[in-house]
Amino acid sequence: MDILSAEFFQRALIGGALIAVTAPLMGLFLVLRRLAMIGDTLAHVSIAGVALGFLLGVYPVAMGLVFAVVASFGIEWLRKSYKTYAELSIAIIMSGGIALASVFFTLGMGFNLNVNSYLFGSIYTLDGTDLLVIAAVTVVVLAVVLIHKKEMFLLTFDEDAAAVSGLPVRYFNIMISILTALVISAAIKIVGALLVSALLTLPAAISLALSRSFKQSIIIVVIVGEIAVLSGLWIAGIWNLAPGGTIVLLLIGILILSLTMRRTRV
Repeated sequence: MDILSAEFFQRALIGGALIAVTAPLMGLFLVLRRLAMIGDTLAHVSIAGVALGFLLGVYPVAMGLVFAVVASFGIEWLRKSYKTYAELSIAIIMSGGIALASVFFTLGMGFNLNVNSYLFGSIYTLDGTDLLVIAAVTVVVLAVVLIHKKEMFLLTFDEDAAAVSGLPVRYFNIMISILTALVISAAIKIVGALLVSALLTLPAAISLALSRSFKQSIIIVVIVGEIAVLSGLWIAGIWNLAPGGTIVLLLIGILILSLTMRRTRV
């Protein structure tokens, strides 16, 4: 139990607890809108920003955030251009993100090891600045969701009806994309860009398997996120495992259990 008293582990728990609220929450909206892969796309674009941040000598997470926000605007623009093939926008932006990341990698051969922490997660290296960024993102996301919960509910389940009722659909689509970009940029140092999509989608999948209403699904998705992240960190700390991978495997285990419970209940 000595690890619980370690300062680096306490920072990891705080950062993990915060991101375990926002990532699953935004992931639920994305899954319900059939945009689950947007998380993976923005994560890859964020890594390109992180790589450029190392090249320019600026805070990598901030540069990753800029890239993710710009990419979110690009996805929304392409979605409008290809209305019948909306998923094409995600594929295009992801391709561009991977291409930029590969170029930046080759331009700075000396920073590859540092970038690895953003690819696979390095929650034990969170510092005060990282925690402030994660806390700020958490406050912004929760505030926006609470203020616009009715509009986001309508937009999530029937975008056409939302537009007919006079809701500024384009504005809210961009807002949701930007919030997702914020969450992903804050989360990549916790679980890594390669696993951040799992933190968005797996709790949502578990929640949809167990809940019977939208309100229930929001409560369950946050509870599941907290249990998985905090338990995963504790298990990884005790057994010296990769925190990001442990959290995701724990989520997969909970998903299997929840699907089994649903079959038994039916």
